[in-house]
Amino acid sequence: MSNCIFCKIIEGEIPSTLVYENEHVIAFEDINPEAPIHLLIVPKKHIPTTMDVTEEDGKIIIPEIFAAIGHLARQFDLEQEGFRIVNNCGSNGGQTVNHLHFHLLGGRQLQWPPG
Repeated sequence: MSNCIFCKIIEGEIPSTLVYENEHVIAFEDINPEAPIHLLIVPKKHIPTTMDVTEEDGKIIIPEIFAAIGHLARQFDLEQEGFRIVNNCGSNGGQTVNHLHFHLLGGRQLQWPPG
């Protein structure tokens, strides 16, 4: 998608601080962090929202996303104290970039409800 900021990051057109990459997934630091550790885990395939995940995506890409989350939680020493995974879907859900992505937040006590 030519106007998608995450697609531009994936293509290397926009610089970012990459922390993980494999065939299906890329992860990078959020430019407006809400916690000491705030990473975005993004499929390389452009999928607009959670509601657009296909059966094939559910078999291939979603497991890769959660494998990346586990890897990153260990890499950033979050597995003992805990962390939060957030996926916003649609405008009322707070999604501001129409490319499926998951936030990994940690490094401090996170409050509930979130917002």
